[in-house]
Amino acid sequence: MVDYTITISDVDNKVLGYVAYDQKDWIDNCISARMVAGKRDIIDALIKHCNDNGITMATGEDAQINQAFDLGVVQLAKDIESVNAND
Repeated sequence: MVDYTITISDVDNKVLGYVAYDQKDWIDNCISARMVAGKRDIIDALIKHCNDNGITMATGEDAQINQAFDLGVVQLAKDIESVNAND
């Protein structure tokens, strides 16, 4: 499990309180929604790769996401950025 801490100014907190009833809930929901979309993208890419290459897919979302990274189907965004920076 990984914990993240964010720091925002008092003014930014007021702004977030203006657009959301509960700032922490809004942040948690934002992160959760992005994770759902990211998981779907990774699993879709893995399905295509496995079907195209006759590879048996792992069982379960966590195992499928790990398999996608292990097979090089997907990479961390920071790794893609560093490769592009070296081109």
